[in-house]
Amino acid sequence: MEQVKAYVQQNRERYIKELIELLKIPSISTEPAHHDDVRQAAQWMAERLHQAGIDDVRIVETAIHPIVYAQREVGSDKPTILFYGHFDVQPAEPLALWTHPPFDPYIEEGRIYARGASDMKANVLLPIIACEALLSTTGTLPFNAKFLLEGEEEIGSPSLATFIAAHREWLTCDLTISADGGVGSVEAPLIGLSSRGLAGLQVRVQTANVDIHSGMGGLAPNALHALVTMLDALRDEEGRILVDGFYDEVRPFSVADQAIVESRTLGMEKMAEEWGIKASFGEPEYTPVQRALVRPTLEVNGMWGGFQGEGVKTVIPHEAFAKLTCRLVAGQDPRTIRERVRAYLERVAPPYATVTVEDLPGEAFPYRLSADHASVRVLQQVLHQATGHAADFSFGGACSNRCWASRRSRLARQARASGHTRQTNLCDWIILCDCRSCIVSI
Repeated sequence: MEQVKAYVQQNRERYIKELIELLKIPSISTEPAHHDDVRQAAQWMAERLHQAGIDDVRIVETAIHPIVYAQREVGSDKPTILFYGHFDVQPAEPLALWTHPPFDPYIEEGRIYARGASDMKANVLLPIIACEALLSTTGTLPFNAKFLLEGEEEIGSPSLATFIAAHREWLTCDLTISADGGVGSVEAPLIGLSSRGLAGLQVRVQTANVDIHSGMGGLAPNALHALVTMLDALRDEEGRILVDGFYDEVRPFSVADQAIVESRTLGMEKMAEEWGIKASFGEPEYTPVQRALVRPTLEVNGMWGGFQGEGVKTVIPHEAFAKLTCRLVAGQDPRTIRERVRAYLERVAPPYATVTVEDLPGEAFPYRLSADHASVRVLQQVLHQATGHAADFSFGGACSNRCWASRRSRLARQARASGHTRQTNLCDWIILCDCRSCIVSI
């Protein structure tokens, strides 16, 4: 390993120049004007993988932006690691807030500033550098390496699920490493063990064809009243969700994991105080921190209907709307939960109301890794070596990094769907990490 570290240090300046070169490519996946730039970034990644000694590199076309797949096989007796990353970036607006042009990288106090520097062009380059260093110094890798690099992460990875379904055999592995995340700080490294999933619905309740004068109250039903009644029926007085089967697939927690969750109590109390929360509300069988981090939820995000302008308009609304989202935990499937919520709302709706429930975008599958898993123990050792500090654990209450959990946990979901043998599954476990020293050490 000392030989590998020496190689990395000797080539440090070259690596920095390469990163700057990559950062100069405005690979903004959200804007059609930058379509060619995203393709240029894909080609850059493919060429860099070849340069590192990854001998099988493919650029795969999708409906929007290309995916780069690469692999280096060293032996069937070796474990297989799949590295995930993305080379697209968010738009740089508002440009006035940048002290330097976003695609003209500059270095200040040992840090590189540019759009995409940490999300995630530096991160995606690290495992490639690690493989190059190992191959250049030892002539081989201690594992079979695979790379799945996409150009659509910042637009929700619309092509990723199709790619996975079409190329399942390419993605068989023992471990997936995603560097699109965070590990706290050098002084206080943190290992995230889970992220909750997401399912969203929009509800429309209709009780007539048009708004009706309020003088007809007693004859004409009120859509807002009907909607409020339905929403109130979603939870009991103490906060338990009453949707049939909502909790059925929730996986239990180990004693060790429960202790980790409870260690976050102080931080949660401070946040509640800052937000002006007078008292928490939810399932009384669980503590506030458990409910916030590892229990599923169902929330009304917004509701509207009827007259909302200045003054008074005496109408009985004929339609009303609400947006709902559910935070999900390991074991739950957002598609199943949506169907259960939809069926429940239709069942509790008043007989005079017509209910339409539509899916909202942003689906995310939950994921959880036990603190005593072998992969976590390795990551603990690596973070301690890299930072000099013992790593702490956390459980994510939301979908990490926008829909990062959705995209990464799709791999885990595909693995679960295909069984748990090395020959057929996509991955048995996932490490989420972006420590600048970890990849080489792993």
